[in-house]
Amino acid sequence: MWRASVLTLFADMFPGPLSASLAGKALDAKIWSLDVHDIKAHGIGPHRKVDDRPAGGGPGMVMRADVAAAAIDAVHDEHDPRPLIYLTPRGAPLTQTRVRALSAGPGVTLFCARYEGLDERVIASRAMEEISLGDFVLAGGEIAACALLEACVRLLPGVMGAKNSAQEESFAAGLLEYPHYTRPQEFEGRAIPSVLNSGNHGEIALWRQKMAESLTKTRRPDLFAPYEKASRSAIGAASKEFQPKNSAKKPPREGQ
Repeated sequence: MWRASVLTLFADMFPGPLSASLAGKALDAKIWSLDVHDIKAHGIGPHRKVDDRPAGGGPGMVMRADVAAAAIDAVHDEHDPRPLIYLTPRGAPLTQTRVRALSAGPGVTLFCARYEGLDERVIASRAMEEISLGDFVLAGGEIAACALLEACVRLLPGVMGAKNSAQEESFAAGLLEYPHYTRPQEFEGRAIPSVLNSGNHGEIALWRQKMAESLTKTRRPDLFAPYEKASRSAIGAASKEFQPKNSAKKPPREGQ
């Protein structure tokens, strides 16, 4: 079973959306498990204080290293094979490649900070992997944790119905996904592209590939550049592989 542990100051935010749809059904089916732990249980004093003023001054409050370490150690020890992830805007961007790797492992432990963030010393001492959903700031890591968990859970065996669903979606081949259409045949003067009604699977696959390439080039040039480079390299390698070898020159016949 794929195991997820979440450390948070707002335990009532979970499972939240993870109790619905595919993730919720998979949770009920015990394809994965979720345990949520309140960081305040390890707070200091009668008021369970978890934060303090930033060293060197400045706005806001910082989550204390000793409190965070105690909360982490109660859930995730040094022998735990799961990655310990701190969700933060300064982290490495979460990619589909990283999601696939996480879903193929034993699970994750997620730390959801609040305020100005987490004391740097506990990040270093617990070798936390820092991950970001993108170039924007949330009030805390809980929404990011839900997004990461849903992205991983949907890739677990037995969660998605169609085996090819994950293979043809955005980022699976380094491209954004092609456009989708369904009934009615015409909507507000816009018809389904005729190729999709042709029954020619080869032409349909080619159209989808071209549309995926066009969308990616327009909307995500940062993704298209490495894809185009990889495609050119593959074409070059293929052309070399099938290039005929120079045949040995036959010796001239006598009298020639």
